[in-house]
Amino acid sequence: MIFLIHVLFFPDQSSPIRARKLDSEPSMAIGTFFLVFLSVLTVSESKYIAYNTSQRIDPTKLNVHLVPHTHDDVGWLKTIDQYYVGSNNSIRGASVQNILDSIVPALLADKNRKFIYVEQAFFQRWWRQQSAALKNVVKELVSTGQLEFINGGMCMHDEATPHYIDMIDQTTLGHRFIKQEFGQTPRIGWQIDPFGHSAVQAYLLGAELGFDSLFFGRIDYQDIAKRKSEKSLEVVWRGSNTLGSSAQIFAGIFPKHYEPPSGFYFEVNDDSPIVQDDILLFDYNVQERVNDFVAAAVSQANVTRTNHVMWTMGTDFKYQYANTWFKQMDKLIHYVNKDGRVNALYSTPSIYTDAKYATNESWPHKTDDFFPYADHANGYWTGYFTSRPTFKGYVRMMSGYYLAARQLEFLKGRNSSGPSTDTLADALAVAQHHDAVSGTERQHVANDYAKRLSIGYAESAELVASSLACLTGMGSNNGCDSPTTKFQQCPLLNISYCPPSEIDLSHGKSLVVVVYNSLGWKREDVIRIPVTSESVIVRDSKGREIESQLLPLANDLVTIRNYHVRAYLGISPSDTPKFWLTFPATVPPLGFNTYIVSHAEGAGPKSTMSTVYTPHRSENSTIEVGKGDLKLIYSADEGKLTHYINSRSLVKAFVEQSYSSYSGDDGSGSDPQASGAYIFRPNGTFSIKAEGQDPLTIVQGPILDEVHQRISPWIYQITRVYKGKEHVEIEFTVGPIPVDDEIGKEIVTQFTTAMMTNKTFYTDSNGRDFIKRIRNYRSDWDLEVTQPVAGNYYPINLGIYVEDNSTEFSVLVDRSVGGSSLLDGQIELMLHRRLLRDDSKGVGESLNEVVCVLDECIGLTVHGKFCLRIDPLGEGAKWRRSFGQEMYSPFLLAFTEQEGDTWTSSHVPSFSAMESNYSLPDNVAIITLQELEDGNVLLRLAHLYEMGEDKNLSVMARVELKKLFPDKKIAKVTEMSLSANQERVEMEKKRLVWKVEGPPKEETHVRGGPVDPSKLVLELAPMEIRTFVITFDYIFLRHLSDP
Repeated sequence: MIFLIHVLFFPDQSSPIRARKLDSEPSMAIGTFFLVFLSVLTVSESKYIAYNTSQRIDPTKLNVHLVPHTHDDVGWLKTIDQYYVGSNNSIRGASVQNILDSIVPALLADKNRKFIYVEQAFFQRWWRQQSAALKNVVKELVSTGQLEFINGGMCMHDEATPHYIDMIDQTTLGHRFIKQEFGQTPRIGWQIDPFGHSAVQAYLLGAELGFDSLFFGRIDYQDIAKRKSEKSLEVVWRGSNTLGSSAQIFAGIFPKHYEPPSGFYFEVNDDSPIVQDDILLFDYNVQERVNDFVAAAVSQANVTRTNHVMWTMGTDFKYQYANTWFKQMDKLIHYVNKDGRVNALYSTPSIYTDAKYATNESWPHKTDDFFPYADHANGYWTGYFTSRPTFKGYVRMMSGYYLAARQLEFLKGRNSSGPSTDTLADALAVAQHHDAVSGTERQHVANDYAKRLSIGYAESAELVASSLACLTGMGSNNGCDSPTTKFQQCPLLNISYCPPSEIDLSHGKSLVVVVYNSLGWKREDVIRIPVTSESVIVRDSKGREIESQLLPLANDLVTIRNYHVRAYLGISPSDTPKFWLTFPATVPPLGFNTYIVSHAEGAGPKSTMSTVYTPHRSENSTIEVGKGDLKLIYSADEGKLTHYINSRSLVKAFVEQSYSSYSGDDGSGSDPQASGAYIFRPNGTFSIKAEGQDPLTIVQGPILDEVHQRISPWIYQITRVYKGKEHVEIEFTVGPIPVDDEIGKEIVTQFTTAMMTNKTFYTDSNGRDFIKRIRNYRSDWDLEVTQPVAGNYYPINLGIYVEDNSTEFSVLVDRSVGGSSLLDGQIELMLHRRLLRDDSKGVGESLNEVVCVLDECIGLTVHGKFCLRIDPLGEGAKWRRSFGQEMYSPFLLAFTEQEGDTWTSSHVPSFSAMESNYSLPDNVAIITLQELEDGNVLLRLAHLYEMGEDKNLSVMARVELKKLFPDKKIAKVTEMSLSANQERVEMEKKRLVWKVEGPPKEETHVRGGPVDPSKLVLELAPMEIRTFVITFDYIFLRHLSDP
């Protein structure tokens, strides 16, 4: 009957009889059609169709793995909470709680249906709101594999701009929640939306988590075209040169981002044709949809190896009405499998990975990373490496603070009823999202992230204060039960605002400064705090006077201070400090030392006032800065740096610094691509030179020398050389960037040397491994250069360096920035961006940040620092690694007052949690020391060096746990996966070993051995991070005394 309808309604013109009949008697043909149609209505009735969705893998056919998923940004256009509850829908109609509410009944309707979920920050919000009965239902769905947690972190973190410690921490939070609630360990990495992919993600946040595979969606448009032609979208990725195949992972790149093939979107109001299989209704299209499905599957199979392809059935915030998706997928699986040409099934990335592994295929080999990412010739996503630089700096500052606060929480003892680090942990975790620290969110969302960090900091600061009060007060009767000391901290110290240090000391008060060192080795550094009086003296914990120096507070910084205190705190500072007080501090590992600042009486000893002078310009005259081995030479005539001299290492090098501005392309040309939050598309470069040639100001004293330079009305720089150090510190203030000319600008600084670097430079991967970069070159394909500046920019979290046959020049940063070496011997860093056009990548807002006081708004000013050093070839790694760790974990300062001079006699002035005279090896850092909810302790140690990076330090390191915890009896030490959600030995047993194309290569990869329970000595091989859960027989605070 259907066939008769088809024949009569769609005549076959090749049949002369049928064609003639319809031509000569059209009314009769139409009448016949309606008679037949009427007969269909009378003899047929709509029937329930039981769709067969039980199909499994068929080894004889092309298998199409349908993976239902949603990608839920934990903030982007809306805040995380707005996305969760579904508010502020004028921006976007998205509600994550609707998605999760909808998924559960959809999965219960058919046991063959599957769904994967990623972002635990959302899932935890939803989980807290569910009844015990529903939680049991969901646990059963997870247990049977219908609902699977993929990736499993609190967010899908960015891969360019976070520090590796933050990546580990946010993943650990999510993984431990999943383990505690569901007993599951995620197997698959799912980084589908970040804008480029890092080596650290592959080996550390992939293989070292126990992941069997990693899938992602964005790589360079030239790279993906080549990979499609070679069927190399799926590879074995060895991200670490040091760990090699021992930390490799199977990686899959989606041929079309992370969305379904065209025509297979099934959210409500999507325009893809549904499968209409009711024969009583018009537009019956089963065969048409099956043909479309088969064609799309074959097309994808033509760029993919083996007889398995994955369809990512979902995209951003989909499945708000899950049945609309599952109903269509049920039909597709049913009818496609009845057709028989290909095999369709509900699947997950885990099932897909196992199927790929079972083919025993040999896969192409990938090293290094997938940066930079471009989606077309002028679309290089390298601007976000620097976007929102102040927020990036805030995240980095809070990250180092969180590391120290957890240590102090452990040393004091975790208290479930008091303040904790949990709120800061959650805020930092969400801040690692690929539209958070990346700087690619809308302004109100950036404000929300910052607010969460501020709230988390406030609670953690209470914890830190109480912990230090406990630790310093152990010599008294009160101890930790009711500490009386009230410590204050100064989160705005970077802009010279620190009320505790600005007190009047002239009436017998003293300022107590407790300096905490979160590193595992003894550390010496210079403290800087603002003070109001020049009559001060500094004493150490033994009461001895120590050398100190006063430096005048620059007028430019006073202006910034006063404005931003009003903007951030809503108050106007009552007093303005006149000086920076600087003094050297020496602090034991995992411990603190105390310094007392008091009023200097009469003609007695006091802090040394710096000499300040402005050199006269004189042709061919030079200015020498620096009291120790390191000296900088400036040209007095030109007012700029010319040479770097280290008398100890015998390095003498020409070096110049300059500032430039890139004009952001506004997209008004033939290609509408503008420079914006994501995209760096420069349209001209302009040198920024000192207007009117403001002279240098030289500040000198016994501890450090400073060179103050006004580069422009909106760029101010202070260069510091410390007497006892061999690096240069540069503190910069950039902004507000002027845009009166309606042109957005991107501000960079360059250091130019005479080094012959052969187009080569090195940048870090998330603060961990350094990766070799070659200008205008990619190792995986023949690069067609379309953007010679933006296309050579890379993310920098730790540093960048260049080398020639005699020296290496390194620059370390205090936050994520973009940078490059665009000329031999030169290093360039982008410090700030202010752009007036949206770059059409989805955020729908220009990157034009402002700071407001009441109704007055000015452009954002960024205040930060970077450090540089030139070493003989082969000697720079030690500074990069050790000082890089110090930049990440600066001293934590806490302040209190005392009457008279009784502190050292009534309090514990100095303390180390380690055994006296013990410290960690120079190549090992503690990156986690945290007491868990169950009383166990999470310890994570990192070897800081790569294989062959340093002749003395790229070796096996050993840590003695008995000396690390001298007053605690260790009952058990269990090595865990990186995220501490499974035992390491079990993880290794389950690891899939993938085959790689080509002849096998000889590899020597060393790992630390098992821990002998009697000796309790941990080994760490180069680049190894080891995670342990330690059980103590008891945890208590030792009686504290001088170390």
